[in-house]
This record gives sequence, C-alpha cells and structure tokens, in this order.
Amino acid sequence: MAQQRTLSLLGATGSIGASTLDLVRRNREAFRVVALTANCQAKELAALAREFEAQVAVVADESCLPDLREALAGTGIEAAGGAQALVEAASRPADIVVAAIVGCAGLAPTMAAIEQGRVVALANKEALVSAGDVMTAAVRAHGTTLLPVDSEHNAIFQCLAGNDPAHVRAITLTASGGPFRDWPADRLAHATPAEAVKHPNWSMGAKISVDSATMMNKGLEFIEAFHLFPVGVERLRIIVHPQSIVHSMVEYRDGSTLAQLGPSDMRVPIASALAWPERMDTPCTPLDLAAIGELTFRAPDEVRFPATRVAREAVVHGGAAPATLNAVNEVAVAAFLAGQIAFTRIVAYAEDILSRRLPPAPASLDEVIAVDRDARAMAREAMEPAH
Repeated sequence: MAQQRTLSLLGATGSIGASTLDLVRRNREAFRVVALTANCQAKELAALAREFEAQVAVVADESCLPDLREALAGTGIEAAGGAQALVEAASRPADIVVAAIVGCAGLAPTMAAIEQGRVVALANKEALVSAGDVMTAAVRAHGTTLLPVDSEHNAIFQCLAGNDPAHVRAITLTASGGPFRDWPADRLAHATPAEAVKHPNWSMGAKISVDSATMMNKGLEFIEAFHLFPVGVERLRIIVHPQSIVHSMVEYRDGSTLAQLGPSDMRVPIASALAWPERMDTPCTPLDLAAIGELTFRAPDEVRFPATRVAREAVVHGGAAPATLNAVNEVAVAAFLAGQIAFTRIVAYAEDILSRRLPPAPASLDEVIAVDRDARAMAREAMEPAH
C-alpha cells in the first residue's frame, strides 16, 4: 500500500482483533493505530496500546478503567471506559474501522463508525443479523464502504468485484458442516459440549463452534448475506464443503462461477479488508491443491440440521424475526454449554419462539436492543424446568 492508513480496532483482544494486529505488526509502516478497545482486559489492552502507540484505549466495562489508567500512566495514551466512550472511540477520524466487538454491545460503536462515512471492516455478526435494515440504511445514508470480514462474505465480496448484482444468478455460501456432519440423527441428542466445540477446520471460540455444529452459524451468515448482497433470498444458497478451502462462490447469468479459495486462516479475509482496494502480504501458508487432493461438496441436510431452514424463514418473515433468532440462539447455546439442555434443543427453542407473535420491525438501534432483550427473557423462561 502506497499511503499510510489510520486504523481503529473495536475489539482488540478477541480472535479477530489478534489476527488484525498480527497483520498490522507485520506491516507497521502501512498503518497508524488511532483507537483500541476491549471489554475488560485492561493489562492486555494497555500493552497493545503501548506497542502500537494508539491515541486512545477504551474498556467497555467502566469498572476496569482504573486498572487501564494505571497501566497507561506516563504514556500519553488516553484511557477511557464505558459504553459512550466506545462510541466516541468509534467516531474518531480513521481511514478504516475494524468492528469486531462481539454481541449487541458492538451495535452502537459499529453504527457510530458507519455514521462517519468512511470504511468499516465488519466482523460483528449482530450488526447485520439483528439490525440489518437499520445498519444498511445508515450505510446508504452516510456513503459508507462496508467491507465484510467473515471469510464467506469476504469471499463473495471478492468474487463480485464490483459486478452488477443484476448479473448474478446465485450466491453460494460454503459450510464445513461442523464436527457432527456425519453423525446419525439419533446420536445428535447426546452430543456433549466438549464434542461440539472441536471444530474440524477452524480454531474458534466456544459459542461460534457450537453454532457451526448446529449449522446456525451458516444460517446467521445467510441473513448477513441477504443484507450485504442485494440479490434476494431465492438466489442465496448453502452447500456443505468439508475441506473449507472454497470459502464461497458467485454464479453469473452467463454460466460462469467464480470461487474464492484460501487457507482456513482469518488473516486472509482480514488482510483483504485492511488493504482494499489493494492487496497486502500475509504469513499464511499458500494452498497446495495437489496435497489437498480433492474438494468435495454436498447438499445440506435440513432434517438433521434445521438451523439453516429456520434462519431462511426468519429472513423471509423479516421484521423482528432475525434479531429474535439471534438472541434466542445465544441463550440456548449458553444453556447447552452449561449442560442444561440437549444439543438438539438449541434450534428447537429458537423455532418455538419464532412461531410466537413477534414485536413490530425495529426501526432504530434502541428498538433492536429491546427486541434482543425481550427475546432473551422469553428464551430463559422457556428453558426453566417445569415445577
């Protein structure tokens, strides 16, 4: 990249944050860090702020601010804490903001970054799953460039490469199928949390690993794709690809299908976003297709793994359904990881609550957060044991 870019990273201590900073560390002359944020990891955040000479470091949990201030004493780096401080950090002038705060806590900072009308590299799933209509309206209103960081959506973005969506016949999201892709249906009810978090291809946190095992992760990505790439639900597809080498595909009206291939390493899509519209080096091992040998594909089994069907129905229903689905799924996954419900009940609870009367479509972030809060309460109530 010819010109140095300023960068803010919302969620610096998570896995996306670590991968982003690894790339920045290897390309120090290309980036100047403005803001770094974390939830409460004050010492870790302070160390990163010192290393990258950030202007400001912010902890979302205000109770951690004294530790952050102490760790940054004498550096000249500003320390701040709380939800409003996150929003202010996201609003600071920067060429690119990487939005990687997990959960609904990331909604307001992501919106603040979008409202600056610059480039936002989006890794916060809730922004488009729960608040897709609200966020995309803001992107259009402020002329923001939204660059997807999820490997599948980044692959689609690369395959589209500025082509007119009217020329697209189909967009196909690939799914690894997770650790249970070959399990018979009757065994799934007995799956343990330890088995569910052992993803065969990717190194991920517990929650997203369980989402991969249920295929809900692909369902949520389907919802994101619906908002990112305006081709309509009927032209969005999912296919199981166990090797996780082809990250997604775009088929055009002339019969051409473009696919993006790469190693199972999040630094590849992050680098694509950081350097866009150019390219940058990464330390990722190049693909050796001869060593890989073969790439296989199969249709998803929505009988054993109904999550993709449930997510597709939530998109079609629209309104509060996607935000409700996301919230109930989070509560159900936490309950499964705590040993409180069976693996197969995760999606069953989501489908049950989606069948109820839902609130009106949220028209603002505050309304999205209210839908999320109420759906979580319904999920917890549904999971309480009968007395």
